[in-house]
Amino acid sequence: MTSKKTTQRQGFRTNEFIVYPSHGVGQILAIEEQEVAGAKLELFVINFVKDKMTLRVPTAKIASVGMRKLAEPPLVRRALETLKGRARIKRTMWSRRAQEYEAKINSGDIVAIAEVVRDLYRSETQPEQSYSERQLYEAALDRMAREIAAVEKLDERGAVQRITEVLSKSAKGRRAAAEEAEVKAA
Repeated sequence: MTSKKTTQRQGFRTNEFIVYPSHGVGQILAIEEQEVAGAKLELFVINFVKDKMTLRVPTAKIASVGMRKLAEPPLVRRALETLKGRARIKRTMWSRRAQEYEAKINSGDIVAIAEVVRDLYRSETQPEQSYSERQLYEAALDRMAREIAAVEKLDERGAVQRITEVLSKSAKGRRAAAEEAEVKAA
């Protein structure tokens, strides 16, 4: 019932890395045709190595599911710049904020994911995170690192290291500025 078909559809090619919003970075292995309930469907076969998962997405549905190409380097730079900003933590209940963070992570938008990483980052001098905060932080960090690794052709560990360096430098810079302001005020 399955036949391997063309190597390109709607701007996507086989062996190309893509971002699927709710799963992160995957690779298109093939574009195939299958008969489902008597109807012929053309499908992208997408492999997510880290999750050990293969997903088949109808080519006609890619816009509605939000599948997209990897971010361009200028967008990756913007995401890394986002990490340097001040954490914006709303004064709402944790459950509401957690839902918002989860929505940003699953949006597939690298800048929104960077906002979650920035907001949930804790340096050594800050108090411990709760289990659920840590889970969301690690999920966002993993998604962001996988995309940066694919765009910049790094390994994942190198991408995580790059992100955490940006975070710790900006945290140190803010701490130094705050200490300087205290000295001037005294």
